[in-house]
Amino acid sequence: MKVHQIPVGSMQNFAYVVADEDTNQAIVIDPSWDLEELAEIIKRDGLNVRYIVNTHHHFDHTLGNKEFKESTGAKIVQHESSELEHDMTVGNGDSIVFGSSKLLVLHTPGHSADSICLVGDGKIFSGDTLFVGNCGRVDLPGGSAKDLYHSLFDVLYDLDDSLVLYPGHNYGGSPTSTIGGEKATNPVMQRSTEQEFVQMMGQ
Repeated sequence: MKVHQIPVGSMQNFAYVVADEDTNQAIVIDPSWDLEELAEIIKRDGLNVRYIVNTHHHFDHTLGNKEFKESTGAKIVQHESSELEHDMTVGNGDSIVFGSSKLLVLHTPGHSADSICLVGDGKIFSGDTLFVGNCGRVDLPGGSAKDLYHSLFDVLYDLDDSLVLYPGHNYGGSPTSTIGGEKATNPVMQRSTEQEFVQMMGQ
């Protein structure tokens, strides 16, 4: 599984083109702004994009959905609680398969009710659930510090420490990290009670 991490837009977003190297089938994660850069990678590598996967519904992660669907014929995939237009729904424990590659869907609400992370091949695409050195904000509609606490500590904390973290924004000291690295250094991944976490998040 080959990962192309592309900085896009004015909000320090990352979009991703993830390719199955055996078949050249691919998915695009959170296409937004600077779509020509994603399109150039797809064209250059001769990729067949099967799915457009959104880690959540916020506009800065979904702006390119329509254009990419029209140009590639790919299906738009979102969590079953999303209210945005999409072609295919996924829930916790489902898998997104492209070629011989597969990504497991983890429902991780908190930043938004429909937030998901994608895990496979030693990688985790965490959207705005977990950043390098921080986590997504919880003060937008559908956000919940309590939900995020349980997503971080009941779901992500127990994942393999070696998983390479690919976040939704370039807000940290490096573009990628690992689950183990974040457990060691990220303030929001330090063990706390739910109440302590909610207070830290200002809710």
